[in-house]
Amino acid sequence: MYLILFGAPGVGKGTQAKLISKKNGIPQISTGDMLREAVKNQTELGKKAGEIMKRGELVPDEIMLGLIKERINNQDCANGFILDGFPRTIAQAQGLDKLMTALNLPAFKCIEIEVPDKDIIKRLVSRRLCENCGSDFNLITNPPPENMICPKCGGTIYQRKDDNEETISNRLKVYKAQTAPLKKYYRNKGDFFTVSGSKPVEEVQKEIAAILD
Repeated sequence: MYLILFGAPGVGKGTQAKLISKKNGIPQISTGDMLREAVKNQTELGKKAGEIMKRGELVPDEIMLGLIKERINNQDCANGFILDGFPRTIAQAQGLDKLMTALNLPAFKCIEIEVPDKDIIKRLVSRRLCENCGSDFNLITNPPPENMICPKCGGTIYQRKDDNEETISNRLKVYKAQTAPLKKYYRNKGDFFTVSGSKPVEEVQKEIAAILD
């Protein structure tokens, strides 16, 4: 199973990716995490990426695709993987297609999770995270303990600085501008599906499972 998950910040994409990963035994690959790991481990590509990032520049597509190639050659990707946060441009999508063809891997299924902007803003303003294990809480639907200590690992629970209405609104505008052409690209290729992320987590999970089956 080779899957790309689309979705604006706050739609529940990370939650669903973890559920899909656990059920199907395939890894969730976050390009941000992968990039940081490569830099930390000082791989050849990681060193190049680290130097570019130190200069405050964007990591070129060819390096990102090289990092993805390194990552998906690992044994845990033998039965597939979930891409989260990549591609973000048509050029990246085309490069990814060439990589999959070169590795004799099948085309991706693409699933978009949609939630109205007003609900996303409400969710993210109320979001709280554990700084240690990354567990997420929500003041409305899943409140953290009063002492703001994570019950899973004992880490401190905090609010991200960018989880404010103005920043979230700007992030949504950028997301829509970036992904609109991408969605059209994958729709034209087929295997593009949209589900509502406004429903309970379990219902969204069932809808996605039905698509994947």
